[in-house]
Amino acid sequence: MKFFLTIFIFILFLSCADDSTKKSSAEEKLTTTDPAWALLPFTKVDSVNPILLPDNSQEFFCPVRKQKIKWEEKDVFNPAAVIRNDTVFLLYRAEDKIGKFAGTSRIGLAWSLDGLHFTKNPEPVLYPDNDAQKKWEWEGGCEDPRVVQDEDGDYYMTYTAYDGDKARLMVASSTDLRHWKKYGMALKRGTATGDSTWSKSGSIVSTYENGTPLAKKINGYYWIYWGDTDIFLARSNDLIHWDAITGSNDALVSVIHPRPKKFDSDLVESGPPAMLTDSGILLIYNSRNVKLKGDSSLPDGTYAASQILLNKNNPEQIVHRMENYFMKPDKPYEITGQVNNVCFVEGLVKFKGKWFLYYGTADSKIAVAVKTGN
Repeated sequence: MKFFLTIFIFILFLSCADDSTKKSSAEEKLTTTDPAWALLPFTKVDSVNPILLPDNSQEFFCPVRKQKIKWEEKDVFNPAAVIRNDTVFLLYRAEDKIGKFAGTSRIGLAWSLDGLHFTKNPEPVLYPDNDAQKKWEWEGGCEDPRVVQDEDGDYYMTYTAYDGDKARLMVASSTDLRHWKKYGMALKRGTATGDSTWSKSGSIVSTYENGTPLAKKINGYYWIYWGDTDIFLARSNDLIHWDAITGSNDALVSVIHPRPKKFDSDLVESGPPAMLTDSGILLIYNSRNVKLKGDSSLPDGTYAASQILLNKNNPEQIVHRMENYFMKPDKPYEITGQVNNVCFVEGLVKFKGKWFLYYGTADSKIAVAVKTGN
């Protein structure tokens, strides 16, 4: 009798264990399912990627060095994207091979009638010059642009100036994407931000009217997500002068944090201009993984992309956050380059009925992924 009772208990135990396993699998499936609010799925366009490569034939007279240089000889990466006159324009970071940093960055311009095949402008359109911003931009350069339009049709670029010591978030404007007026540092000086604080990666909250980002006010202000450790927040009346949101003791308020044991364990960094939707503010963001404190299945230093939804009436408040990345490096040109294992998303437009997401690969080349439909 005891023997049969033992067998019965053992079978019951296995049954419960099996049910527990099924439950865990169901829960796992639930947490990894793409949420309805997210802009997904994107498919990498392998037939054309990478769409932009370095080019040692492009020459430019550098006003600081006072000589001709091959301004995009080393690498091209991290593009902004807008639509103008039924054409996709990319503003992208390009590096030469000169100087103590083995490469000064400048912002180049390229355009396409299909979103896949691009023609480059022969010279950069924004770069270090003998101007008031030289002390912040030389000789690291001008990096990682994001671009939005205002209601008058003018373009505003946030970009990073790097002097070799600190990155600083800067602003410039243009009416034609080719000629840019620099305004200097974006964030207000003399507070927790300013010329002594590391700042970069400015993603301005926008609607995507006619498929291109148009800056939009919430509660009377424009809003920008910025930062590359945590993601912080600032607001503005004019898209030029930005006041960082701070808390007690003038400390910056961190809106989005890295998460332990996940792909975004080491840092989070804003991607394309944040999208104001009926559901909330959709921010596509970049992240870096460190295996010891993050996702052990990803190589150390992997940059992967994910999405987060914030309250459209309170840009500080997180509503939902994806549990996993939707894009990671898995192509040879994404795995090996100036910095290995990087997909860094920065440009987003809707063009001819499709969403085009442009991203830097291994800090060396530029690629595109496409989503069809809404």
